Amino acid sequence: MVKRSYTLVIPCFMFIFCFAGCKPKPKETTTTKRTYRMGFQNSAPRYNDINLVLQVLGMWTSRADAAIISMQVPWDSLYAGVSPQQYVTNNCLELVKYYRGKNLKLWVYIDPANGLDRSGDASDLKALGKSIAQLQSQQLYTHFCFVMDSMLKPEHFGMALETNLIRAQSPDSIYQGIKSAANIAAANIRAYDNNVKLSVSIQADLANGRANNGVNQSIEKDFSDFPFMQELGISSYPYFFYDKPQDIPSDYYSRLIEGHNMPVFIAEGGWSSQTVGTYAQTPQKQQDYITRQSELLGEVNAIAWFQLTFTDIDMTSLPTTTPTILNQFAFIGLVDINLQSKPSLETWTKIFNRPLVAGN
Repeated sequence: MVKRSYTLVIPCFMFIFCFAGCKPKPKETTTTKRTYRMGFQNSAPRYNDINLVLQVLGMWTSRADAAIISMQVPWDSLYAGVSPQQYVTNNCLELVKYYRGKNLKLWVYIDPANGLDRSGDASDLKALGKSIAQLQSQQLYTHFCFVMDSMLKPEHFGMALETNLIRAQSPDSIYQGIKSAANIAAANIRAYDNNVKLSVSIQADLANGRANNGVNQSIEKDFSDFPFMQELGISSYPYFFYDKPQDIPSDYYSRLIEGHNMPVFIAEGGWSSQTVGTYAQTPQKQQDYITRQSELLGEVNAIAWFQLTFTDIDMTSLPTTTPTILNQFAFIGLVDINLQSKPSLETWTKIFNRPLVAGN
């Protein structure tokens, strides 16, 4: 089973506030520049401490030129009658204004499924006795996506997350519901907005066979099922599958887009700095991962790299009902719960300080 990222279930209201001769363009492998923007989703050790959230916001935006809002559909609010416009105004607008004030490019990713368990519907949707397989839920999702794009005006918009993992683990009715709704949402947005780049994300560890008994899985169906894609988001948490980052193959991302001239970016991922369960990790391994990730991104001339969590998570501050699986993601931040830097932060900052040669 592919491990999940906790950040996908946290709504944004928690974060207020030229050719040279005939030579082809070489892959970005140099250590003197980068093709990809770098950034985070806003995070903090404790989300109920607004001063802490704002302090962390200032810390990570000084090491970023992009930001991402990656969230599940707020099903409970929408089914309770809260309009998407009101939800976005109350919960996301001020944060995006802050990002724009920092000149950050914005990615928005909306998850219509369950960010912690790809085998079923979102927990709050299921609690309402509803499913994304139903037309009413699909309509709420498509309207919410349209409002998020029209009000926030991101440069990049993702319609669904880890579609290959949903297809592999969920009932076909859920996958088909997401497929239909995502395509309708994309058409609605494109009819209004000709500028935003549209995408879905896939789970790289599954596609590369690390979560499937070593058998690589093609993502060709994702390309055909979501033909609106102009770029491909990638999710990867390789510390569940590799002992050390240096073991990750150089074509871990490049093989995914063979035969497709499509930009790629890391929509979520990371490496734990502490042992979780049976996965023996260290701060040094995490630092090595940041270096290795930059190399892998150079292989595909990636356009962006998002590490969703900047800080570790103070698990003691979360409700007792919090799924225990979140413990496995508690230490992937670049600073700890006391905001003390890890070695990985220095490496991230050095990479960020390279000249950016991105075209978007």
